[in-house]
Amino acid sequence: MTPAALRASRVQFLALGGFMGAWGAHVPSLKSAHALSDGQLGAVLLCAALGSAAMLPFTAPLVHRLGPRQMARVSASVIAGAMALLLHAPGMVPLALLAAALGAGASLLDVSVNAEAVLIEERLGRPCLIGLHAMFSVGGMAAAGAVALLLRAAVSPGAQLLLLPALLWAAMAWACGAMLSQPGHGSAEHARWQWPRGRLLALGLLAGAGFLAEGAMYDWSVVLMRDVMQAPPDIAALGYAAFAGAMAAARFGGDWLRQRWPAHQLLAAHGLLAAVAMAAVLTMQSPWPALLGLAVVGLGLANIAPLIYRVASQQPGVTPAAGISAVVAVSFIGFVGGPPLIGALAEAWGLRLALVAVVLAALALVPGARAAR
Repeated sequence: MTPAALRASRVQFLALGGFMGAWGAHVPSLKSAHALSDGQLGAVLLCAALGSAAMLPFTAPLVHRLGPRQMARVSASVIAGAMALLLHAPGMVPLALLAAALGAGASLLDVSVNAEAVLIEERLGRPCLIGLHAMFSVGGMAAAGAVALLLRAAVSPGAQLLLLPALLWAAMAWACGAMLSQPGHGSAEHARWQWPRGRLLALGLLAGAGFLAEGAMYDWSVVLMRDVMQAPPDIAALGYAAFAGAMAAARFGGDWLRQRWPAHQLLAAHGLLAAVAMAAVLTMQSPWPALLGLAVVGLGLANIAPLIYRVASQQPGVTPAAGISAVVAVSFIGFVGGPPLIGALAEAWGLRLALVAVVLAALALVPGARAAR
């Protein structure tokens, strides 16, 4: 059953990345449809992140009680439904609630498929987690590329946010049938939510820096290309695709790297590469070299999350789902704070200067990587 479960897990990560890619590529559509300022858009993105954070204390107990299969199905349905309604929200409050629902569904789906991936890796007896995260990046790249093509073909954003989530939901529903994890995997006590301490806390803070940088790319790279570098909408959407595609390429080699270098050395090297590349992007005036720069940022940020997830899943006294959700909970300091921080800074100083925060977050990974030693 393990090979079939591995194939299904690849589809699940692909679909999760597709959901996030379609969302990220349509952030400018959301901004235009509701005539949002940068600050208002940052507030909507904050609601999505807060929805994710609010769900995290419940993810490990829910995954333990009902199983990753049922939770993956439910969360994918919530994401697809919220995305279909985003552009049609009648005001800021319904829009904020939909964004929060989308974030909560993404949080639950993320922990569910990662808990399954850790079990598959243990059954296989060889690394595969980073390769599965590569499929997440492939999904993001494919969805962003599809958005670019559909925009060029004059397909409305509203129609796209009906079609793409429906296809991704169908793929996720099919893949759930081959999952290995069952309800009650691990002890209920180890699945109970507890605020992380010690090494889990340090890993969470390290992941927070990575998520701030990665989340900024998801939410603001297309806006940077369109509003700052004056790229047309179809070219601007390729900014996300370049970033996600490079992340996928790097992740396909991530398990090979993990077998040869310790995690803390890999994390430091990735952070330095991302910081240098993002600093270069922020000096550029043309969208075409910026696409290359965003790709290099993707190479730098590629393996940070899966490396930290794997270390977290191996901590004593917690189930893999509880370890991962604890680290993700702390990391939401960066993920929750990143989008509104950049929105507020962009309102005051412009988006180009605001995204210097990405450079600083990536640089923080260099000395902080010792937490994964």
